[in-house]
Amino acid sequence: MLDSAFFDQVFWGNTVKAYCLFGGILLFGLIFKRIVSKLLSKLLFKLFKSFSQQSHDEAFVALLVKPIETLILLVTLYLSINQLKHPLEVALFHYSKLVGKTKEAIPVSIGDCIDRIFLFMIILSIFWIILRIIDFISHVLLFKASLTHNKSDDQLVPFLKELFKTLVIFIGFFTLLGFVFEVNVLTLITGLGIGGIAIALAAKESLENLIGSFTIFLDKPFVVGDLVKVDGVEGTVEKVGFRSTRIRTSEKTMATIPNRGMIDGVLENLSLRNLRKVAFTIGLTYETNADSVKRIVSEIESYVNQRDGTADGSASFKSFGDSGLNIEISYFVTILDNAEFLKIRQEINLEIMDIVMRNKSDFAYPTQRLISDRPLNDDHEKEVGNDATD
Repeated sequence: MLDSAFFDQVFWGNTVKAYCLFGGILLFGLIFKRIVSKLLSKLLFKLFKSFSQQSHDEAFVALLVKPIETLILLVTLYLSINQLKHPLEVALFHYSKLVGKTKEAIPVSIGDCIDRIFLFMIILSIFWIILRIIDFISHVLLFKASLTHNKSDDQLVPFLKELFKTLVIFIGFFTLLGFVFEVNVLTLITGLGIGGIAIALAAKESLENLIGSFTIFLDKPFVVGDLVKVDGVEGTVEKVGFRSTRIRTSEKTMATIPNRGMIDGVLENLSLRNLRKVAFTIGLTYETNADSVKRIVSEIESYVNQRDGTADGSASFKSFGDSGLNIEISYFVTILDNAEFLKIRQEINLEIMDIVMRNKSDFAYPTQRLISDRPLNDDHEKEVGNDATD
């Protein structure tokens, strides 16, 4: 058996016992950090079990395993390194500090620097865990919101998630200043002075967007999932965030609009319309007589009004165009589903073509009539038709 004299031997400023403790603690932490992190995650989940009301333990553990594992690793490294004296006691530099009425040179050792570094990283890990808990709470709230028909809660949960995470980040930042860098946070905040005014001016737009987000939640001009059009951007609202709103356009791109722009500009909520209007003009050839025009207009209007899924249809002889007789047609589609809307519009367009053809007319297209002073093939006039180009 090894006696105590062996463990008391000193090598490079440290005893064998210190090296053994260093290696044992480090090895224990590396081997069991995953097991301990999962165990702590499951124990911590019991605090939120009644809140979740569902089996969300796997999601909770998945969110917390990594930050808790990191915290355990940092604590293990800190405890193992502090078993050694050398070279932790070696002074790196000195700084002057007023003690009473005299200034004294205070040494800063390697161990002091390591303590600060580990304190910094441990505080970051703790706030990382808090942020993951907020993620879990929002995960549960989103699950509960998905069970309701109200879309307002689907919109509110992501916003509150970003709001609380931002507050936690600010608290974490000032905690680091206070504990790691020994800054008097209260004095720092009260002493900002002109710098604080400059920061407030720089954050003016962010504050306006934040106020805009609250306005959206209170006034509710739209909710997540609505089809909106603002500043020439049309798409489906996917997320209302802390600063901006994300819209998925018809081209499947993601448009990010500041919340201030969502409430200051003219916003159309297309999802709130109860009808979809279709309006267009067709041109009949000038060879169409008045009776045929009357019949075409009457049949189109009658068909549109009698058809299922349409309302308030009208057709009228609008004007004499450059290339034909302009017939104005308009109607409303009562079915809001886009696929059904396209189908109804297509069927009506095809029926209009049949009505025009049945009445021995045709659709006009741009033509030119050339008049020559000399006979051309015993004709004084030649008509040339040109296809219309858009």
